[in-house]
Amino acid sequence: MDAKQEFLEIFYDNIDRDGADKLLEWLEKSDFFVAPASSKRHSAYKGGLCQHSINVYKRFVKLLQGEFGDNWEKVISPESVAIMGLLHDVCKVDTYVEDYKNVKIDGRWEQKPYYKIVDSLPYGHGEKSVYILSAFIKLTREEALGINWHMGEYDMRVQNGGSYMMADTFYKYKTVFLLHLADLTATYLDEKCEE
Repeated sequence: MDAKQEFLEIFYDNIDRDGADKLLEWLEKSDFFVAPASSKRHSAYKGGLCQHSINVYKRFVKLLQGEFGDNWEKVISPESVAIMGLLHDVCKVDTYVEDYKNVKIDGRWEQKPYYKIVDSLPYGHGEKSVYILSAFIKLTREEALGINWHMGEYDMRVQNGGSYMMADTFYKYKTVFLLHLADLTATYLDEKCEE
């Protein structure tokens, strides 16, 4: 099964929220299913964003099972897990543009394709995903916080210091912390760095 088909199967099996059809329509019209997950790091290839989203979803389910056992669905709904796992990175939609750069190979300069970032909505990362999703579906507080803080310590707001908002959220919502771990494990264990 290709990544797009797998994504759609997970989406249809789990997400039944008002506006989900419009969200999926928007994803189909965007570059979501063909975009890379990054410009030069993890899954920096055509379709990488979709595959990364699936990987995060699967890792999230495994972490929930490991932490809460077979009854994890009493802690968080499968719909919330699918929304958080599959859609945490919609901020990357229509952000990567294929371009070429000169690279010296065996003493000769050659043009090599790469992805450059052209962000028409510089709204941040996790917060941008929440903003985009909120235009289509009503997110629960837990979903919004999970998507907002999925970058964890790599979030620029945390790196700039002076706030314990992320840590406070991780203490209050274990599922939010587990989504961050799912993003990390998918990135570093399931995917390779293209650089």
